[in-house]
Amino acid sequence: MTDPAVERDAAEAASAFSHPPVEPDTTAAYGEHPDQVIDFYAPRAAGPGPAPLVVVLHGGAWRAPYDRHHITPFADFLARQGFAVANVEYRRGSSFPHQQAEGPIAGRWPETFDDVAAALDALPALVPTALPGIDPRRMVVTGHSAGGHLALWAAARHVLPAAAPWRLPAPPPLRGVVALAPIAHFREAESRDVCGGASAQLLGGPAHFELRLPYADPAALLPTGIATTLVQGRDDIVVPPEVAEAYVDAAAQAGEMVGLTLLDGVGHFPLIDPAADACAVVSEEIAQLAW
Repeated sequence: MTDPAVERDAAEAASAFSHPPVEPDTTAAYGEHPDQVIDFYAPRAAGPGPAPLVVVLHGGAWRAPYDRHHITPFADFLARQGFAVANVEYRRGSSFPHQQAEGPIAGRWPETFDDVAAALDALPALVPTALPGIDPRRMVVTGHSAGGHLALWAAARHVLPAAAPWRLPAPPPLRGVVALAPIAHFREAESRDVCGGASAQLLGGPAHFELRLPYADPAALLPTGIATTLVQGRDDIVVPPEVAEAYVDAAAQAGEMVGLTLLDGVGHFPLIDPAADACAVVSEEIAQLAW
């Protein structure tokens, strides 16, 4: 018998991936690797003031087959709501090709983190040319699934351990973070085998998990002092809501209030599907921080 939850998830995924990719207005490199690029979308509508910049970090369990193109309809949707958008690509998958025999490996250590840090650091210099008139200091970071993890991590670089190469001396200049069904708490995610143990793979495997956790797990990088909201479908079977709830609990224990918007009857993919009502909720959450 087919599981109704699995059927719903498949239908939601099919809808989200049914939209053709949307070409950006311009693309800029932030490094020499082919994956070190950012696609820029100019705002398609006027807002109540100068357009904020929304940085988008795509998901896909940090695995190489899933690149930024699947989230371009979402980037275009945000641009049509009046935001300027920077859609970031980063290195994914394994740097050890022989490991691919067992399937795509999640992420690269440390390259995935190198790229996200470098992309965010490069934006203030890239935006004036790519998006004239946009002030990169009015910035919100969002990301879906594994990209939600990276969004939370990018906002927490100032609380990384002192030895971390990505540590910032002060909080990044962000209006806030809106993390969509994020892999936000690695121990909780691993206990539920989220994305086939992707969190442990991202950190280089079980042998490195505990050592690298303080450098990579958003739940270990609290409080950040940056406004943070999580948007989560209650019926998500890819990244269950318990992962988001565990992060919110960790934040509370660290003395920080984190917003959590739980959407009834919503799974994993409607959050980035322009045809879904949940996508409009996401846009509103971003607007509340950005304007």
